[in-house]
Amino acid sequence: MSEQTLPATGRAWHLEDRPQGWPQPAEFALREVPIPAPGPGQILVVNEYLSVDPYMRGRMSDKKSYIEPYEVGAPMDGPAVGRVLASNAEGFAPGDHVVHVLGWRDYAVLDAATALKVDPQVAPLPAYLGVLGVPGLTAYIGMTKFAEVAEGDTVFVSGAAGAVGSVAGQIAKLKGAARVIGSAGSDDKVKLLIEEYGFDAAFNYKNGPAAEQLALAAPDGIDVFFDNVGGEQLEAAIGALKTHARIVLSGMVSQYNDEKVVGPRNLWNLSVTRSKMLAFMVTEELDLQPEFIREVGGWIYAGKLHSQETVVDGLENTVDAFLALMRGENRGKMIVKL
Repeated sequence: MSEQTLPATGRAWHLEDRPQGWPQPAEFALREVPIPAPGPGQILVVNEYLSVDPYMRGRMSDKKSYIEPYEVGAPMDGPAVGRVLASNAEGFAPGDHVVHVLGWRDYAVLDAATALKVDPQVAPLPAYLGVLGVPGLTAYIGMTKFAEVAEGDTVFVSGAAGAVGSVAGQIAKLKGAARVIGSAGSDDKVKLLIEEYGFDAAFNYKNGPAAEQLALAAPDGIDVFFDNVGGEQLEAAIGALKTHARIVLSGMVSQYNDEKVVGPRNLWNLSVTRSKMLAFMVTEELDLQPEFIREVGGWIYAGKLHSQETVVDGLENTVDAFLALMRGENRGKMIVKL
């Protein structure tokens, strides 16, 4: 595409107001925005797939968190993969595909140093937002470096049918865990965990108290808890810990829309069992990314690790996709196709 035919305008989602509790569609607006020509060291990308993720709910609030909140009235952002239309940066050419963080829009002008070239011949583009993207990397780092999952472990993963949890459970099995248990929000997802992802047991947390269902699935307790949910399921896991167990906090989706967060009532059991509760930030662990790509890529190629995407068509449906994700209507990674 020549400079004369580059787009002059595009569309981008803006946060109109900070949600109180569950986000509402009226708190977002899709607006037309100017698209400048790329400056020195920059590239212009037409986005092909966008990611919506649970952590984005936290960015819609202005309370202290591990990442800066969205600004009211400003364009939103998030992971995306697209094709370079024009380049003013060495090493990038029109036609290249890149992963970057200026999603929630159809065109993005960004510093090339913040983009990562990817090959659609190696893996489908949506995979770079899911199993080979931040969700997969989160699962890998959390399960290997922080949970230190080992042969013979009993592992419990909450939110196990999501983009992170489904990969985390499979990694635990591949690393030698003796028993992997997952929780999910529907009977269909429970079936998916066992039949598609190879979990040894799973339960629908809506069917009864999490502590009771976990006790049935792991009567001897758990060595590792990989938590994407928080709340009741975190309390249940703390009550089921073996000695020297490890809890890794990946997410707290049950509390993202709750203004009155109540913590677990049984934290003392961490002391009783001499267990660890750990948290991490993916952006502080990027030295493990090459190892992650090599090992997880190999498992995918060998057919040992499986993933799914829930794909919603159209930039105009991005907010709907995000809200569906927060309601748990996705299987695996939720992605918007432009």
